[in-house]
Amino acid sequence: MQVAIDGPASAGKSTVAKIIAQKLNFTYIDTGAMYRASTWLAREHKLSYGDEKGILAAIEQENIELKSVAGQQKVFVGTKDISQEIRTPDISAHVSQVSALAGVREKMVKLQRQMAGKMNVVMDGRDIGTTVLPNAAVKIFLIASAHSRAERRMKDFKERGIKVDQSLAEIEHDIAERDYKDSHRKISPLKKAQDAIEIDTTAMTIEQVVNAILFEIKKSQKKL
Repeated sequence: MQVAIDGPASAGKSTVAKIIAQKLNFTYIDTGAMYRASTWLAREHKLSYGDEKGILAAIEQENIELKSVAGQQKVFVGTKDISQEIRTPDISAHVSQVSALAGVREKMVKLQRQMAGKMNVVMDGRDIGTTVLPNAAVKIFLIASAHSRAERRMKDFKERGIKVDQSLAEIEHDIAERDYKDSHRKISPLKKAQDAIEIDTTAMTIEQVVNAILFEIKKSQKKL
């Protein structure tokens, strides 16, 4: 079974997707982390974030992997755990540019579909329901105000121990800018699939969002 959870930056996709996967004993696939890892590779190899050929060569050379370590999903490039490093503001500022590259998207989508074809998955991102898994049994599109998403991101930075030199207003501006870039890119833009269920998480707790999605999954399972 395939569950697709889409939405803009910091709408709560990864948080709820992890919980749902755990509750259902499904595999969680964080597609955003794969694009962040590609962006990290570009920086490490001192490449331009628009250098598609160079970034693809780096991906082939280094190998991006998602692994479960002590019940938590970790992102590895080769043998190096970069789970923390890909969440910094610098990577966040450039991931839209890298993820808009046609070759990089093609490579990541191929990997994502391979994973989803082997097991029950909960996959989150921006184009899962529209491009990666268009036939997913359940499609969810999460939204929230830019201000509430900025507050969540600030909280996430603190919890991860990531030092940030930005104010809440600056983070909110960055989120709004990323929304624009993601929804206006030519290839697989951020948009709600026609058959997706939209959930506004602005005033909802994590538990409420999880329960709302689980309700939709159980409805779908009854039909299968």
